[in-house]
Amino acid sequence: MNWKVVVELIGYLGSALVVVSMLMTSVVRLRVINLIGSAIFTCYALLIRSYPTAVMNLFLVGINMYHLVRLLKVKKHYDLIPTDTRDRFVAYLLEKNRDDIRTWFPEFVLPERGDVVTYLVCCDSNPAGLFLGKRTDGGAIEVLLDYATPVYRDTSVGRYLYGQLAQKGYKSLVFKANAPGHVGYMQKVGYRKNDRGEYVLALKA
Repeated sequence: MNWKVVVELIGYLGSALVVVSMLMTSVVRLRVINLIGSAIFTCYALLIRSYPTAVMNLFLVGINMYHLVRLLKVKKHYDLIPTDTRDRFVAYLLEKNRDDIRTWFPEFVLPERGDVVTYLVCCDSNPAGLFLGKRTDGGAIEVLLDYATPVYRDTSVGRYLYGQLAQKGYKSLVFKANAPGHVGYMQKVGYRKNDRGEYVLALKA
């Protein structure tokens, strides 16, 4: 392959990663992909001897690394707030994030009646997650909604929530709905698919 074509492909790859990073809802993922894209584009700029572009992208690499270190070092402090589906703030969050919730949980419908386990997770007084589920036999909860707001979408909200639910005596979570976009997250936090096609997470205190 022609060396000039290879260099151009490197430039396109760096540009594409920078653009893709802007589409990320997770701040950590945005920083990681932007860092990689900026590093690749720095190499491209050096290869074509565009030194001002190389310097700019090198600064972007440094900025992304700085913010990544801060994001990963700072320990988030969460609070679990029991609530219910009639709570006005719960209604506000559901309405405010309606389109995003529909993206990740296309089959979610707010139950009109019944005893629904409802928890709000806050981080420094900011809403970070909303959990709704139905109690079933054997200390299990059928998950209706396990939503994290975009800024806190790094599995830490879920891990905190699951630990708290275990301390309250719940044994497992069962997710039955069709939510392809949510599967990757469930696999990361330990859900396992059973013979019935349900995803099950064993809770540990």
